[in-house]
Amino acid sequence: MFKNISIIGDGGMGTVLAILLAEKNTPVRLWGYDSAQLQETASARENKKFLPGHKLPQTIVFEPDDKKNFVEADLIISAVPCQFMRSVWTRLKKYTPKNIPVCSVAKGIENKTLLTPTQIIADVLGDARPLSALSGPTIADELARKLPATACAASTNDELAQKIQHTLSTPWFRIYTNTDVVGVELAGAMKNIIAIAAGIIDGVKAGDNAKAALLCRGLAEISRLGLAMGAKPQTFAGLTGLGDLVTTCISPKGRNRSFGERVGKGQTPQIAEDATESVIEGIATCRSVVEGLLPRYKVEMPITEAVYDVLFRDKSVQEAIANLMTRRLKAELPDY
Repeated sequence: MFKNISIIGDGGMGTVLAILLAEKNTPVRLWGYDSAQLQETASARENKKFLPGHKLPQTIVFEPDDKKNFVEADLIISAVPCQFMRSVWTRLKKYTPKNIPVCSVAKGIENKTLLTPTQIIADVLGDARPLSALSGPTIADELARKLPATACAASTNDELAQKIQHTLSTPWFRIYTNTDVVGVELAGAMKNIIAIAAGIIDGVKAGDNAKAALLCRGLAEISRLGLAMGAKPQTFAGLTGLGDLVTTCISPKGRNRSFGERVGKGQTPQIAEDATESVIEGIATCRSVVEGLLPRYKVEMPITEAVYDVLFRDKSVQEAIANLMTRRLKAELPDY
């Protein structure tokens, strides 16, 4: 197990992991790019912006200093949203100790480079340190309430994955290991696009049949792209694929689903996005997939393209749904 943890990013997931580790008596430092916001959280012992209603243990050290945050750390957890990772890690690069493993909990695909979170970290730090991705159906508020949850620690380094597994597992939070980092990170990113579509369905009151169809066909799209990128097919039937997809598409607290619901009810994408302070990861991911990955891998992803049309091409929700429902009739299974 790791004995001293540095968490980069004071959003909901970073905060709840700090709580979990502190309650396991593991020394943990929490860093945020906005020192004023971090100080407010430290003074209140509550992250009122991203995890309200949950008191933070006194043993959590809130560290605004870029260099001091890494003191004695033997594991770094990166909890920075995907599109901001490059700038944050560029800022921290000169202070980051060599060879200390990094575990990313972000979900997304960088717009310009089409890199996943662990690939961004490797690109910025430019070394061969061990990397891992922690992903799964992990709504921060439910973790803070100690409701039963599961996730996967994915790494090509088995020893690292197992150490993260034992470091973060609790009687209410069960961690599995996985070697398919590409599949785990892609599934975590792509499910947010499908969650936007699920929210749109809720917004227009299209019904449970429509949502069930969306989840099934959405998972087919995620799997199709993943296989083209070299992922393992079984990953998409697991916690980081189907599990995370279901949670994100049905939870009333899911940012991406809630954003989609506002769009379905008639708000413009910009107004719907401005209604939350949190990052709607699926918006940027949708752009990365349609503008970058689809031309590269040439796979069929009609739901993803429909979401893109609504968000970036001003297509109406009704037209997007009609286009999906009137596509050429075909067999189900050959699509996989």
